[in-house]
Amino acid sequence: MATLNLQQARDAVAQALRAAGANDTMAGATARALVLAEAQGIGSHGLGRVAQYTTHLRNGRVNGNAVPTLRHAKGGAALIDAHEGLAFAACEMAVAEAIARAREFGISIAGVANSHHCGVVVDHLRAAAAAGMVGLGFANSPAAMPAAGGRHPIFGTNPVAAVFPRRDAAPLMIDLSLSEAARGKVMVAAKQGKPIPVGWALDKEGLPTTDAQAALEGSMLPVGAASSPKGAMLALVVELLVTALIGAQFGFEASSFFEDAGNRPRIGQAFIVIDPGALAGSAGYLDRIEVLVSEMLRDEGVRLPGARREHLRLEAEQKGIAVPDALLG
Repeated sequence: MATLNLQQARDAVAQALRAAGANDTMAGATARALVLAEAQGIGSHGLGRVAQYTTHLRNGRVNGNAVPTLRHAKGGAALIDAHEGLAFAACEMAVAEAIARAREFGISIAGVANSHHCGVVVDHLRAAAAAGMVGLGFANSPAAMPAAGGRHPIFGTNPVAAVFPRRDAAPLMIDLSLSEAARGKVMVAAKQGKPIPVGWALDKEGLPTTDAQAALEGSMLPVGAASSPKGAMLALVVELLVTALIGAQFGFEASSFFEDAGNRPRIGQAFIVIDPGALAGSAGYLDRIEVLVSEMLRDEGVRLPGARREHLRLEAEQKGIAVPDALLG
C-alpha cells in the first residue's frame, strides 16, 4: 500500500483502465470520479471499483472505445448516449448540457442512456453547484430489490442525489440509495468476510440474512421495508424516470455489476438542473437557504449533508490517499 497525492492516484487509475481497453476520455473521467470518491471516504465507489471496471472492459461488458454523444435535444431537454461505455464521461457531458440549457430556459433535464455504473451520483452535480444552480440526480442499476410485497429483485438500489449551493460555503450534498443500505457496503463486507445487519437484505430464497455473500446472491431490502412500501415506491419512480423516459434498460434486464461476465447493462441516469434566478432569484435563494441552515445548526450534533465527505476530501488533497499495490503494479 502506497500513499499518493490525488493526481498520482488519478494517473494510476487511468493507466489501469487504459491497459484494460478504455480510451483516454473514458479513462480520464473515470479516474477523476473514483479518486474523488476515495478521497471522500467512499471506498465502495472508489478504488475498489477499479478491478470491477477493468474486468468488465476485458470481458466485453463495457465498450472501451465509446465516446458519449448528444443523441437528441429539444429546448431544456437533452439525451446523451454513452454507447455502452463506462458512465462517467457521459455523465459529465449530460450535466454540462443541463447547466447550459438551465441558463437559457431556467430548468433542464439531461438523460444518459446505454450506460453503466455511475459511482457517487452527487459528485456529478458538483458542477451545477459551482455554477450557482440546484441539481438533482437519479440512476438505476441492475436488479437488487423486490417490488413492494414481492420477493425477487426487479429494481436496482436506484440512488437519488441533490446539491444546493450556498453563499461562501460548501454546498449541501445529499446522496442516498433507496435500499436500506448501499449494495457497495455489502460488497465490502463480503470481501472482508464480515456480517451485515439484519434488515439489509434477503438471500436468494427470499429469507432475511446477515451473510453478506448470501445478500449479494439474493436481494437488498428497500429503505423502510420493515414497516412501509414507501422505499419500493420511490425506487419505482426512479426506475421509470431513468428508463422509460430516457430509453435505458430496466434493472432486471441488466446483468449484475458483480458478475465478471454478462451483458452490457445499458442502464440510465438523469440530471435535472435548476437556475434559482428563474424563480425566487439567486440572492433570495441564497438568503433563504442560510436561514434554514442556521435553524438546523441550532441543535448540537446536527451535521450538514456533505460536510464530512468535504472535510475528508480537503484532507486528502493535503495528505493524499492510500492506493493498493495491485493497482500500482
